[in-house]
Amino acid sequence: MDNFEDAEPVEEAGQEQETLLVTEEIRSYIYETAKWTRFLSIVGLVFAAFLALMALSANGLMETMTAVAPSSPLVKLGAAFLTVYFLCISLMLFYPSYLLFKYSNAANTAVLYADQENFTVAMKKMKSVFKFWGIVTIVILAINVISILLTLIAKVGTA
Repeated sequence: MDNFEDAEPVEEAGQEQETLLVTEEIRSYIYETAKWTRFLSIVGLVFAAFLALMALSANGLMETMTAVAPSSPLVKLGAAFLTVYFLCISLMLFYPSYLLFKYSNAANTAVLYADQENFTVAMKKMKSVFKFWGIVTIVILAINVISILLTLIAKVGTA
């Protein structure tokens, strides 16, 4: 398909199938969104790299923390915990940032060259970003509900 606007409804087996018309205004919105997602993805990738470096420097951080504040709760957790923690946070930031970067590239190509295949790839990547954050949100909400329930059970148990 050379142009998004050339799409016409197609009838198959007696049923009318609707197509989505992408106007110039919509194309400009997608193009602007692609610019912002590229910026956000690069910032996210830089922060993910920074957190990965922090994970690799957890031993040095723990040595310093032990010397400065030996009774700190972080010292009791240990360097291995901090390494795993920072790596997990880094990966949680890296994955959606990478998907946003892929979206940005595909959306730019789709808008500039009226490429339907790249437009489909862009929408697939955007769906994956929202699905990822939706799952993360559900997990965090579930952990909060479990925490509240355990707190209530502990309060009732001590009363």
